Amino acid sequence: MDVRRQRTFIMVKPDGVQRRLVGEVIKRFETKGFKLVALKQLHASDQLLRNHYAEHDGKPFFPKLLAYIGSGPVVAMVWEGANVVDVSRKLVGATRPSESAPGTIRGDFAIEVGRNIIHGSDSVESAQREIALWFRPEEVVEWNDHSNEWIYE
Repeated sequence: MDVRRQRTFIMVKPDGVQRRLVGEVIKRFETKGFKLVALKQLHASDQLLRNHYAEHDGKPFFPKLLAYIGSGPVVAMVWEGANVVDVSRKLVGATRPSESAPGTIRGDFAIEVGRNIIHGSDSVESAQREIALWFRPEEVVEWNDHSNEWIYE
């Protein structure tokens, strides 16, 4: 995939939705220069969450994680841009909010790891898998961003 067309999956978790931080998250990604190509709010099914967090199945925190993410609506998004996976991880901050730098989403808005506001794909492969889980192909919108010439050389 062309580096400028790399995509990542971002999810505002139930605590972020309840705290009305969805707009702040979107603002940070848009201000950075990334392009939003898919967006929806939903109550994720238990099966979707089990598939999404499959690598944690069997770990002691797994049932609590599923209960938390399934406790309310989430906002699922696909963002596109150059190195968007790596850069978005920096925008999101460390998994543990206490280790997140000020200026990151978790550094600015989260205190505990169990309520850390946001999920972001950790690799291109994870992003592709997660996007396919959360969005049908026709839900990801192709569009020409006229700002590209002001963002990319």
